[in-house]
Amino acid sequence: MNPFFGELFGTAIILLLGGGVCANVSLNKTYGHNGGWIVITFGWAIGVFTGVLFAAPISGAHLNPAVTLALVLADKFPVALLPAYFTAQLLGAMLGSGMVWLAYKKHFDATTDGDTKLGVFCTAPSIRSYWFNVLTEAIGTMVLTIAVLYMAAPEVGLGALNALPVAFVVLGIGLSLGGATGYAINPARDLGPRIMHFFLPIPNKRNSDWGYSWVPILGPALGAVSATALYLILKSFN
Repeated sequence: MNPFFGELFGTAIILLLGGGVCANVSLNKTYGHNGGWIVITFGWAIGVFTGVLFAAPISGAHLNPAVTLALVLADKFPVALLPAYFTAQLLGAMLGSGMVWLAYKKHFDATTDGDTKLGVFCTAPSIRSYWFNVLTEAIGTMVLTIAVLYMAAPEVGLGALNALPVAFVVLGIGLSLGGATGYAINPARDLGPRIMHFFLPIPNKRNSDWGYSWVPILGPALGAVSATALYLILKSFN
């Protein structure tokens, strides 16, 4: 159970800090209102750093179903543990986004725009074109997972010393590739908070945009598969 809770709480930390920076920048009457994209990308990077630092000695700090899938495909992680890790990551994302709502409850109440409130929880494309959005998510996730595959110890996942490098990778993805879709690059990061948005009693909220919800699942999955294939090809040359 320790790895399960490591993944759960590590993912919750990512969503608490990552979703928290989105709330701080976008909701009304916060000190960080209109802080901008640079603030958001740094907030998510610090969330990943803290989550990995916490979970690495407990679970290997996958904290992302796409990373777990890639490690399984690369024979660096047992497939039997995949369902438990997926479940922990989804529940952790739900927990973290729920804590963001509690922390900014009065600011959610003070904000009337439904799109803004939804954007605290989950991603949406700047230009909606589903298959190009899938492609963008796949490319971003491929960059993340190929980096993780080179960092990961064969028997577990990321080590604690790799918390900072993976945070820099996430920062770079956000700065360079995040503008098109909001860079989910993690199915749990998008689906868990989207579920919470649907159930939480948020005043004046819009629908949870379920029509887009498959994009941040399929895109990262394809990115993980392509990154693993590239990793195995390059490894065969050694």
